[in-house]
Amino acid sequence: MWKKRVLITLPLLLFFAAGIFFFVLPAYVEKSFNPTRQLAPYQASEKARELHRQLLIADLHADSLLWGRDLLERGTRGHVDVPRLREGNVALQIFTVVTKTPRGLNIEKNDDGSDNITLLALANRWPFATWRSLKQRALYQASRLSQMAARSEGKLALIKTSGDLASFLHRREQDATLPVAAVLGIEGAHALDGDLANLDELFAAGFRMMAPTHFFDTEFGGSASGVTKGGLTTSGREMIKRMEAKGMLVDLAHASSQTMDDAIALATRPVLISHTGVRGTCNNNRNLSDEQVKAVARTGGVIGIGYWQTATCGEDARSIARAIRYTVNLVGVEHVALGSDYDGAVAAPFDTSGLVQITDALLGEGFREEEIKLIMGGNVLRVLTENMPR
Repeated sequence: MWKKRVLITLPLLLFFAAGIFFFVLPAYVEKSFNPTRQLAPYQASEKARELHRQLLIADLHADSLLWGRDLLERGTRGHVDVPRLREGNVALQIFTVVTKTPRGLNIEKNDDGSDNITLLALANRWPFATWRSLKQRALYQASRLSQMAARSEGKLALIKTSGDLASFLHRREQDATLPVAAVLGIEGAHALDGDLANLDELFAAGFRMMAPTHFFDTEFGGSASGVTKGGLTTSGREMIKRMEAKGMLVDLAHASSQTMDDAIALATRPVLISHTGVRGTCNNNRNLSDEQVKAVARTGGVIGIGYWQTATCGEDARSIARAIRYTVNLVGVEHVALGSDYDGAVAAPFDTSGLVQITDALLGEGFREEEIKLIMGGNVLRVLTENMPR
């Protein structure tokens, strides 16, 4: 009798455990990793609301594709989806894909010997090929964005060329529904699976921006949070050259000081920092020194100021605006942008529907309306227009 009970109970327990793993755990993990400190409705002055409606807003960095949500639906967790982007008047969102992160992740020192994303891929039922291949993880996330754009009825457009961007911006001027443009980026060249030839496949999938490193050193360069924190390798230098030849933008967020110096010395086109803080307002290993800020600006690039506590040493829009003010004072308004790091395992002061709070805080910092237009999106749109493939 007891054997029969075991034979009946065990499958039920396995079925129950599988249900939790595949359908409950992913949502719980995302909600835990990406909290929002304030919930809508978001407060702002009438002057800020009026100006905000006139802006073309662009954000350099969100990791929303990692979590498996349908971004065409308004979510009850996380920071970004198309409905909330439209509510926040965001014209363009760069979606960066994460393919590997170490356990015990921190901003000081990580090795590449562990991987959090494998378990997440299993729980979110990613294809078998993604379990072992980082390139396949990038391609899978890109395919999900393409599929969402295809069934969005024009609400979401995937941008691959400067021509695509120009056409989209013209359409957005005429479309009261406020469609959103998306550009694909990659956090860390380990997504190449160690083979530079894979850059061609990733480019064909729509990726237009990539960083040499994320939280650990790679065969292409050192990370600010890596073990050795070295510079660009021979492969890394070749990667930069190939990216520039294709019209892919180099993102130096998370790069070690030496990798950043090497890449900037090699670059013939603008480089980006997609999401960061500055040590002038929040002094830690993750953020940029004054000299690094100036070096990026000399390339003609832009620096995306993040929203999370390690970036700004604060938990509200005012701390973001202070970091923006410091950076503008250092290198000029043409080189500063938004780089939220939404859905990047960080607590955000508000989700993307609440960006009017940044507009309000920038007014409070004394920025003129024309300067705010550049910071909130104009600078990013200029760099993309001038440097993406035709």
